Amino acid sequence: MFDILYYRCYIFIGLKGIDKTRAIGSYFVDKRGISMSEVKTENKMGVMPVPQLVFNMALPMMISMLVQALYNIVDSIFVAKLSEDALTAVSLAFPLQTLIIAVAAGTGVGVNAMLSKALGEKNFKKVNDTACNAIVLYIVSALVFFVLGQTIVKPFYLSQVKTTDSTIYTMGVDYLSLVMTISIGIFMQICFERLLVSTGKTAHAMASQLVGAVTNIILDPIFIFGLLGAPAMGVKGAALATIIGQIASAITSLTLNLKCNHEIKISFKGYKPNWRVIGTIYKVGFPSIIMQSIGSVMTYTMNMILIGFSSTATAVFGSYFKLQSFFFMPLFGMNGAVTPIIAYSYGAQQRKRMIKTIKLSMGVALGLMLFGFTWFEAAPQTLLAMFDASEDMMAIGCPALRIIGIHFLVAWFCIIAGTVFQALGRANYSLVVSVMRQLVVLLPAAYILSKIGGLNAVWWAFPIAEIMSFIVSLTCLIKIYNEIIKPLPEGRD
Repeated sequence: MFDILYYRCYIFIGLKGIDKTRAIGSYFVDKRGISMSEVKTENKMGVMPVPQLVFNMALPMMISMLVQALYNIVDSIFVAKLSEDALTAVSLAFPLQTLIIAVAAGTGVGVNAMLSKALGEKNFKKVNDTACNAIVLYIVSALVFFVLGQTIVKPFYLSQVKTTDSTIYTMGVDYLSLVMTISIGIFMQICFERLLVSTGKTAHAMASQLVGAVTNIILDPIFIFGLLGAPAMGVKGAALATIIGQIASAITSLTLNLKCNHEIKISFKGYKPNWRVIGTIYKVGFPSIIMQSIGSVMTYTMNMILIGFSSTATAVFGSYFKLQSFFFMPLFGMNGAVTPIIAYSYGAQQRKRMIKTIKLSMGVALGLMLFGFTWFEAAPQTLLAMFDASEDMMAIGCPALRIIGIHFLVAWFCIIAGTVFQALGRANYSLVVSVMRQLVVLLPAAYILSKIGGLNAVWWAFPIAEIMSFIVSLTCLIKIYNEIIKPLPEGRD
């Protein structure tokens, strides 16, 4: 489940003339492409007390992810005040919105790896070449989604709601067409944020995200309900607020790059496409695009199963995704910091620090997931009330949240295990676990349960899939411990 919200992939490229223990902490990127390419704290990584190191590095990322969680949920909260159909329409758009993020963030994985390598080599011509080609790739991607926004949105909604007479169809097409057609904001936002984080300026990237989130939050009620003299645009207003927020964030991150990011000089003078650079970007980033696209397939298929019961069931599913992000996203931010620490400890042959980092991460993850589990079990009505849930939505949603929330008790372990896999060079384990969880187990289980047990049975597919994930993750973690971690010398504490 959590793969849809966030996927981290790391790239370790054997560098010539660069100490491996420094380089190994330089090629880690999260869903938003966050890397530690300018780890100037080499000594801190090796000697600072682990708790202090983890939280010093993690706090900005956790705040950034929390901002993203807020960003994700605002549209749905305000749209739900229009009607439950409006909430369902926006929820059904999630697979294609996820696809936009998959392409943008996956491209960022490749961009960050290329920039990290070039910066480490102090090859600033290659740095500029990579940055310019990246900007062009993001613009081309936005143009592709412009075309898709004009062509596939109607058939996409028709495949789920079956009729053009549906209010959900009309509002969904209005919302998603606008978001996909004018996706240039989100692409350029992610592009320029990747340039910032590739040189270690994560606080600047966080500031640009905050600008976008605040802009969206302010404009949502104005455009949706027609406040301050603006026309009431309904779900179109929500889409417009999102787009303007993304553009504001893109402008902010571009400005910060031009004024503060002196390591990268963006110049298109004499620019020609460098097909080798472009090929490397996609060679590195394509697995991340595929990983996140799996999430799009899963959510689309689940929507198809659920809407066979009612549109309200789909609205509940969409609301759940927004709600869980408050608990998962800060954890993913912490993991973005923990990954290079584990990798550095591996490169420095410091087993005790690595194990201490992993144990601390598991403790934090367990605490966050217990907090989320408690909310989902004890107060589902309060959570659903954020979306102005109707009686029907409460009747479906309360048991749904309680059942799905059970997977929180297992997910924390799977998340940390995935972090260890990626940090120690076994990202293929994460890929296998994700594919098995979302496609091999979750979807077939949901379909079978829908046929034999009805709607309430469908929600049990999520804990079932997570239990499978736990078993596979534990098996892989034991294998990694015996093969990689245990043979290392203890090193310093």
